[in-house]
Amino acid sequence: MTYFVTGATGFIGNHLVHTLLKKRKGKIYALVRKESLEKFDKIRERWGKDGERVIPVVGDLSKPKLGVSAKDITELKGKIKHFFHLAALYDLKAGAEEQIEVNVNGTRHAVQFADAIEAGIFHHTSSIAAAGLYEGVFSEDMFDEAGKLNHPYFRTKHDSEAVVRKECKRPWRVYRPGIVVGSSKTGEIDKIDGPYYFFKLLQKMRKILPPWMPAIGIDGGRINIVPVDFVVEAMDHIAHINGHNGKCFHLTDPDAKRVGEVLAIFAEAAHAPKLALRINPAIFGFIPSMVRQALTSLTPVRRVRDAVMKDLGLPSDVMNFVSYPTRFDSRQTQKLLQGTGIAVPALETYAWKLWDYWERHLDPDLFIDRSLSGVSRGKNVLITGGSSGIGQATAMKLASAGANVIIVARDLEKLEATKKEIEASGGKCFVYSCDLSNLESIDGLAVKVLADHGHVDVLVNNAGRSIRRAIENSYDRFHDFERTMQLNYFGCLRLTLALLPSMSERKSGQIINISSIGVLTNSPRFSAYVASKAALDAFTRCAASEFSDRGIYFTTINMPLVRTPMIAPTEIYKSMPFIISPDEAADMVANAVIYKPVRVASGLGIFGQIIHAVAPRVAQIIMNTAYRMFPDSSAAQGKDSGPKELSADQLAFMQVMKGIYL
Repeated sequence: MTYFVTGATGFIGNHLVHTLLKKRKGKIYALVRKESLEKFDKIRERWGKDGERVIPVVGDLSKPKLGVSAKDITELKGKIKHFFHLAALYDLKAGAEEQIEVNVNGTRHAVQFADAIEAGIFHHTSSIAAAGLYEGVFSEDMFDEAGKLNHPYFRTKHDSEAVVRKECKRPWRVYRPGIVVGSSKTGEIDKIDGPYYFFKLLQKMRKILPPWMPAIGIDGGRINIVPVDFVVEAMDHIAHINGHNGKCFHLTDPDAKRVGEVLAIFAEAAHAPKLALRINPAIFGFIPSMVRQALTSLTPVRRVRDAVMKDLGLPSDVMNFVSYPTRFDSRQTQKLLQGTGIAVPALETYAWKLWDYWERHLDPDLFIDRSLSGVSRGKNVLITGGSSGIGQATAMKLASAGANVIIVARDLEKLEATKKEIEASGGKCFVYSCDLSNLESIDGLAVKVLADHGHVDVLVNNAGRSIRRAIENSYDRFHDFERTMQLNYFGCLRLTLALLPSMSERKSGQIINISSIGVLTNSPRFSAYVASKAALDAFTRCAASEFSDRGIYFTTINMPLVRTPMIAPTEIYKSMPFIISPDEAADMVANAVIYKPVRVASGLGIFGQIIHAVAPRVAQIIMNTAYRMFPDSSAAQGKDSGPKELSADQLAFMQVMKGIYL
């Protein structure tokens, strides 16, 4: 017996050919584009020794009679017993013109070719989408009753089936598979579609919440899911039964589950939180459609929706199908499959295989280079305070990843020493001496850097000054507040404003501002320092809102206490455990470069912010306890006394409040 298959290199076609090779004898001719012959050879190798029985026929779905040469048509004429047409576009995100070209015109060309070679039976692989959004039960003998075919995918699947029914001169059979997922045996699939669109959402939930925590899911209509191995085995079996030409067969699950049930099964397979409570979107049906359309047409609403959908990898209109209204009667198909062992397995038995294959092979994050090198190689990164501490460690880390590091500080000698160390390791480093508390000097720095390097991709505002002194010891030291604000806020602001025009013009850039955990916890004795950093945080939030549509990212890092020269004058910090190293701080900056988050903060910092928001009086008591427990340094008090040994209470408090400025 001889076969012809279009779409043999596609997902379902590949599996069908493999099934035919296992169960049937004879040759299989496969339509292959000339430029895909190499791909076809690789696929044929996967079919093993029997793959030699598969013969490529060069052609093109977009051309009349599939673009097959007259010579090949003459050679195949009268030889093909079964013609399987599977080549189609299965993609909700594809445009209407593309879907018409492939699904409708491609089917017409396949029918022309089948007639030209006088094929035996034309087997057309349609889809349940041919029913449109029919309200109720759609049986296998229904076609014209299809409704709501506005979506191009539904329309073209319906119209392509119409081509077979009206234009095919050969005996024909139509197969309407449900939503085809990976193999129930291996989980293998070649692309993200159908329920896979929600896998990224489940994965994000798993990262945020523990699996035992109940979560809210969605309910909706019944979604008919079938594994590819069932589809091809059913097609193979029905195709070889005599007496069923001119009929349609629903290759669907007779016990289809609701959307909420399906997502709950996959959530369990993913070890994500259980979707215990499900909300049916239909409950919002009382809102007039005109009101809903008006809301979704608002620019802010549309942009938020598009951003969320993009982040989750969801097509913009996928939610329109959550309340899917159609159920499919497959009794005729079930009768023909009775006693064969060919049946739709329960989703619960193989959902974990689908999830595992997706996470190992198709998760979009697998194809994004999130290494520091992949993100920063060749980029111009300007780091202030780059001659020591956090800035120096960050410069060395980024330079080792291939970035062109531009470091700025006052001490040229220290800058040159850092540059020498970076270049000794094979990195690129450029140094600029500048007093970042002098606004005119900053302007000159920006002009020089842009002239030398053209642009700055990433600005790390790291240079800063810290003062640990109680307010009661600062009544006559207003200059402490002035000089702290001058460097920590105005200096950062001046440099940012100088570089933003270039970033805005290129629609690309990132500003990383090194802030403090003290802004979140409102650390006593650091009023001057925290106020300056809080001002920078506030500017960053405002700027991020203004530039979010220009490809410029703003990141605030609320850095915990870091063992740098800046904290060296405070004696108690020498004995304080849990102070992170500059290298650990540099890792936080590196992650900010890679992932471009809005904020990077420790869990304790976020907790402190929550306590101040929810129970401010409690937060004040906690921080006042720290204030009284840890006095000003000798220098801040104007005294000259040596370091004192820490008490047990102080050590215990430090351990609980690790990383917080005390």
